[in-house]
Amino acid sequence: MSRFKVGYLIGSLSSQSINRKLAKALIRLAPEGMQFHEIAFRDLPLYSPDYDADFPQVALDFKAAIAASDAVLFVTPEYNRSIPGGLKNAIDWATRPSGTNSFARKPSAVIGTSPGAIGTAIAQQSLRGVLGFCNSPQMTSPEAYIQFKPGLITDEGEVTVPGTEDFLRKYMAEFHAFIGRVLTVLPRQ
Repeated sequence: MSRFKVGYLIGSLSSQSINRKLAKALIRLAPEGMQFHEIAFRDLPLYSPDYDADFPQVALDFKAAIAASDAVLFVTPEYNRSIPGGLKNAIDWATRPSGTNSFARKPSAVIGTSPGAIGTAIAQQSLRGVLGFCNSPQMTSPEAYIQFKPGLITDEGEVTVPGTEDFLRKYMAEFHAFIGRVLTVLPRQ
């Protein structure tokens, strides 16, 4: 089985984020060939082109964490029918200055949870549009919009509903296979 280093971004900055719980569950359920590290973006200032000539160290470290990853997993809530502002800001940092897009040719997947019945469907659609512009090959199937109910995922990342656990395990197996396919066609430079 191929081994891949996967960076993950959690769209919510909340310490009590249900998407952080989902990320823990995904890591627990992933195939052995996946090694995970969180790519945090909380400390990034608001992006401005004024930084392009002299990137702050926090932004250089953020871009380096993406570069060190074979693939990126986005685990995000939906805010006002789109992605959280902090996540969009992080993506802007990762793609600047012009010609240094950290997501180009980097396999990605998008998943999220929310209390609502349609999960994070609209946020994911918005994020997919941004990632498409960033030239990030995206796993488009299976889609995963998880309706979060109290007790669905423990603080340790254990999924308490067998059907959901099985679905998430299959999702991660598909992501592993997708990364392998993308990197076969678009090897890392």
